[in-house]
Amino acid sequence: MSAKLSIVGTPIGNMEDVTLRGLRTLKEADIILCEDTRVTKKLLNRYDIKTKTLSYHQRSSVSRVDEILALFKEGKHVALVTDAGMPTISDHGGGLINYARSLTDLDVEVEVVPGPTALSTAVAYSGVIMKSFLFTGFLPHKKGRQTALREISESERPVLLYESSHRIEKLMHEFEKVIPKRKITITKELTKMHEEIITGLPSEILDIFNSHPEKKKGEFVVIASP
Repeated sequence: MSAKLSIVGTPIGNMEDVTLRGLRTLKEADIILCEDTRVTKKLLNRYDIKTKTLSYHQRSSVSRVDEILALFKEGKHVALVTDAGMPTISDHGGGLINYARSLTDLDVEVEVVPGPTALSTAVAYSGVIMKSFLFTGFLPHKKGRQTALREISESERPVLLYESSHRIEKLMHEFEKVIPKRKITITKELTKMHEEIITGLPSEILDIFNSHPEKKKGEFVVIASP
């Protein structure tokens, strides 16, 4: 029996957004590799899935990779999930896919089970025409950040990026300097109870943050219109 690696999309907030195929795959797998087992267990418990879990993330040790290799050698079906959304999108999962494909002697089958992403959900909310766009993921915290901001300011396409609650206000101050006249759409906590969409110029969004500091909390997708 040949080994198999399934890349499974999981909900970005609302647990009802998981696909039927995703649930079946998680049930059929021999083991699920998780960014955080505690987060994934909430989904598994919701749907009464008993599959064993194992942590696998950016800081995983070489010994964890050896464990995964042993699973492939045993012909096991391994599923890979992230805490929310699709693995490999601003996520380390791509390394495991390349590793599995490099094991030519084992002929590991790789499949993708699509699911929701914050990126596509934010695009749908924004109303911005997206014939093409530039996605930058999370901007560098220090080295390379100014280069990334310059790339955004020079882009003739919509620009999409992820940002955390710790740096969203800083980003708006930076946008106020480099793209002060461009419409910004911020989506936060997508599909969750406190989902919210904020639009305006960078200066207008900063005014909102000053008046309502609680709006700086959450996980953000930011869209800068061209």
